[in-house]
This record gives sequence, structure tokens and C-alpha cells, in this order.
Amino acid sequence: MKICVAGAAGAFGMKHLDALSKIDGVDVHSIVGRDQDGVAEFAKERGIDNFHTDLGEALKDDAVDAVVLATPTQVHASQAIQCLKAGKHVMVEIPMADNIEDARELVKVQQETGLVAMAGHTRRFNPSHQWIHNKIQAGELKVQQMDVQTYFFRRSNKNALGKPRSWTDHLLWHHACHTVDLFQYQTGEKANHVQAMEGPTHPELGIAMDMSIGMKVPSGALCTLSLSFNNDGPFGTFFRYICDNGTYIARYDDLVDGNENPIDVSKVDVSMNGIELQDREFINAIREGREPNASVAQCLPAMESLNEMEQLLIQQR
Repeated sequence: MKICVAGAAGAFGMKHLDALSKIDGVDVHSIVGRDQDGVAEFAKERGIDNFHTDLGEALKDDAVDAVVLATPTQVHASQAIQCLKAGKHVMVEIPMADNIEDARELVKVQQETGLVAMAGHTRRFNPSHQWIHNKIQAGELKVQQMDVQTYFFRRSNKNALGKPRSWTDHLLWHHACHTVDLFQYQTGEKANHVQAMEGPTHPELGIAMDMSIGMKVPSGALCTLSLSFNNDGPFGTFFRYICDNGTYIARYDDLVDGNENPIDVSKVDVSMNGIELQDREFINAIREGREPNASVAQCLPAMESLNEMEQLLIQQR
């Protein structure tokens, strides 16, 4: 299967290149980057023969079966739709859109084409969260509350590699999206009550640097999410699952109980790398002609919840 990776030289583009290299029968056929010299040099470093600065040109290549989009948030939906209309399966990095209208349009186009369209909701695939999910599905655990912290130190516009960004990140539509989807996925319910508050807007970046989100599902389970771009310390997202039968803390692919005793999740799946597992699901869904876990349709309820939160934030401004 021949894959095109757009945004390959970015932080997550490189993670996808590394992940795809571990999947049998998959070839990164082409990449798309912002400038000719940069993408040419990167393609040479990675041993990739085909490179483009325009996604449309890459999509004209009949050899390409599917596309992985690791591009700026603001173009996720339009580019994913462009890929589907060109007859290519697509996995778009989280979030699949930064507004509800584009998210709904993407789902509509996927349903019209019948192609695989998946959103990059890696938390569904991290072994730590899979372990919890399996316990819930087996009836051994029930979530009572998820207490989540998403912390970064981003007072300037830089990516995860510390390099300048060409676009501005967003706490709600990007980082909260992970937790909003995961909470609803783990509980199997859509939130029927949401709340949101945000701190002051950064004078240069034009975004809120701190945010507080709450959710409740019909069964009564709660989610409390704190997000900040002002945290000077270890960065990332840390999930505390408070359950009827134990407390668990997930840090990406690692899991401990409430007393910090490690839990072995090495046998949960074929890899300990959540992004690799996410990419494997995308490839397998294409090969098997089925809907993937984290399809754009499955992730639409999270986008609807984010839209409700955004409306609350607009009212408060």
C-alpha cells in the first residue's frame, strides 16, 4: 500500500513516518511540504523518491492509495475532503476540523465516497487507555470521574520540536479534543452537560492560554479537564481514572494505579507506540474494507461537544 504523508517534516509527520515504516506491506510513496528546497532535502534524507509542495499535485498520482495529513489544524477538514474527492483514503491528524460545520461536511463526504476517513485520536490506541477500555468492556471497571491535566509551556508560537510554527495552536479544538473524545469513548456515552471557562487572551497569539472544562454523561460519570500553555514544567496530558474498582493514572503509553504501582500493558497490543497502533488501524481498515476505530463519523460527537463549549466561551467574552 502506497501512502502520501503531508506535513511529513513536522513533529507529528515524522512520528507517522517512523510508525508507517514498522508496518509490513506499507510504502511511503510521497511526501508534501511547504517549500521546495526543504521538502526535497527531507525526502532525500528519508529515502523518499516523490515530493511535492502542493497536495493537489500529490493526489494526481494514481499510485497513491491513501494519505496521512499532519498539516496545520486550519486546513485539516478541507484537505481531508480534497483527498476523499480525489479517491484516496485519508487519516487526518487531530482535530479533523476547527469548527462543527467543517466536521459535519467531512463526515458527509466520507459517507458519500465510502472511503476510509479516520481522525488521529491517538488516545484510543495508547496501550494504557486500551487496558482501561478492555476492563470497561469486560464489566470489570466503571468510570466515575476522569481528572485530566493538559499542560504545555507555549508563550511563543513553536511546535513540539521547539521550531517556529506557521499556524497557531488551540487549547479547545486541538488539545481538549483528545480528552473530550476519550471520555465519551470510555464511557460509551455522549456528554449531556458541558461547561467551559477560559483565561485571558494572549496579546500576540490571540488565543486563551488557560482553560477549564467539565463534562457529565447521562450515567453520571464526570470529566474535569484543566489545560494550560503557561505551565513551566513537565508537559503533556495526564489522565486519572477514578473508577468503582480502583484508580488508574495514564501517561501516554504508561499506566500506574492510584498508588503509582506500575501496570504491565506490554501485552495489550502488538506495539507500545500509540501512533503506530493508530496507523495500523488505518491500514487494516483499508485492507479489510471496514470502518476504523476513530472514524470521522465516530469522532463527530466529540466535535459537537467542543462546539457546545465554544458557544459557552463566546457568551462569556
